Amino acid sequence: MSAILTALKNFLALARRDIDAAMERDPAARSRFEVATSYPGVHAVWAHRIAHGLHVRGFKLVARWISQFSRFLTGIEIHPGATIGPGFFIDHGMGVVIGETAEVGEDVTLYQGVTLGGTGKQHGKRHPTIHDGVVVGTGAQVLGSFDVGQGAKIGAGAIVVKNVPPNSTVVGNPGRAVVVDGQRVDPDELHHPKLEHSRLPDPIAEAFKRLVERVAELEDDIANLEAGRPCEHRHNGHHASIESEVSDLLGLNGGGGI
Repeated sequence: MSAILTALKNFLALARRDIDAAMERDPAARSRFEVATSYPGVHAVWAHRIAHGLHVRGFKLVARWISQFSRFLTGIEIHPGATIGPGFFIDHGMGVVIGETAEVGEDVTLYQGVTLGGTGKQHGKRHPTIHDGVVVGTGAQVLGSFDVGQGAKIGAGAIVVKNVPPNSTVVGNPGRAVVVDGQRVDPDELHHPKLEHSRLPDPIAEAFKRLVERVAELEDDIANLEAGRPCEHRHNGHHASIESEVSDLLGLNGGGGI
């Protein structure tokens, strides 16, 4: 009896944390009662917490029934084997899929259409590990067994198949880290993540801008040479080549794992 009471107390504590996450991250949330009674993302997480508890205790078929019933009601599919931390929030949520061996940390936010999936039929760990404070934008596909570091942001529609550095911003297909802070992640931001994932850099536009600037510099140099004047933009050996600059902008020079 005491074990049941302890499990119930833990579930209620997690449920309160889930409601707090929705209140903090969704400006449309007007009350805790509204969140508890009408948010499918919250309902899917609660159903998963029950299903996962049964799954790890060996009641795997019952756990699957609960997860499939939850999928029918919410449009969100979370395998009972997935591990999900407190403060997890799925905004809207229709079409979200989370695979069996996925691991999700604290205060993670997913938007509709996100997949935390695998890439093959191999057994064992085949789904991603999402660390604390990560935000995954609408329609992003995170596929395979790798880490998405603390505080990272994955842009809408990105397809990510490799490690993502902490506190970085990933865009595109294939996903690449176009902004990497390189600093320690602020613990406060991890548990209160900034949701401005729509304001992401455009590496293609930045690369074209830099190419246009370099062409203008070269045209000035040619005009100066033809007039017998010294070049204004003559670069010493320490200046990065345009190829290197553009590669950095597009995240093609390593990008910390992307």
